[in-house]
Amino acid sequence: MSRRDAATQAIDYTSEESARALSFGGGPPSSSIEPPVSNARLGMLMLISAETMLFTGLIGAYLAFRFGSVSWPSAQLYLPVGVTWVNTFVLLFSCYTMHQALRAVRINDQRRLVRELSITGLLGLTFLSVQGYEWTKLISDGLTISTGIYGATFYTLIGCHAAHVLAAVVWLLIVAWQASRGRFSAHRHVGVEICGMYWYYVGALWVVLFALVYLN
Repeated sequence: MSRRDAATQAIDYTSEESARALSFGGGPPSSSIEPPVSNARLGMLMLISAETMLFTGLIGAYLAFRFGSVSWPSAQLYLPVGVTWVNTFVLLFSCYTMHQALRAVRINDQRRLVRELSITGLLGLTFLSVQGYEWTKLISDGLTISTGIYGATFYTLIGCHAAHVLAAVVWLLIVAWQASRGRFSAHRHVGVEICGMYWYYVGALWVVLFALVYLN
């Protein structure tokens, strides 16, 4: 075998070994491979898990006081259940408009995306406004946080949820402003998705609180 043939075989052997190493995973990952869950979505799932633990503790305390009391007043005596039914449908409908916003960004419909995000934010503000009006009426009727266990647990539990809805509305309006500037597209809209995940969460959480506090 000539010296040139030996050198050629050595080069070919080295190339084959490099290819095996890359295919086995020894080399850098391919740019086309994406993780099943992005870091942003994973972070949002962790945040939702932490929020769930918070509200689980608050709900547990509410139930402990409720079933540990000799007498617990009916919600019909203090709370505007009829108005809150309507307000609940307002928040649930905002989840539908959020879903429409996600559909719009996935087909790159920018005008519809901005419109649906704006409507969702407006519905969230409506929910908070109605709830704030309810609270002023309750306070004027004598139900305050210092009137007893019922008032304390009510304002703590419902007020904590209202604070989360307010934070979600602010976040949503920021996303809507970014969408109006063309920040998102059909291939780049993780910001809209994680905002939608949180919005769905506060909507679903309200259904649980409404059934627990207002429909007892």
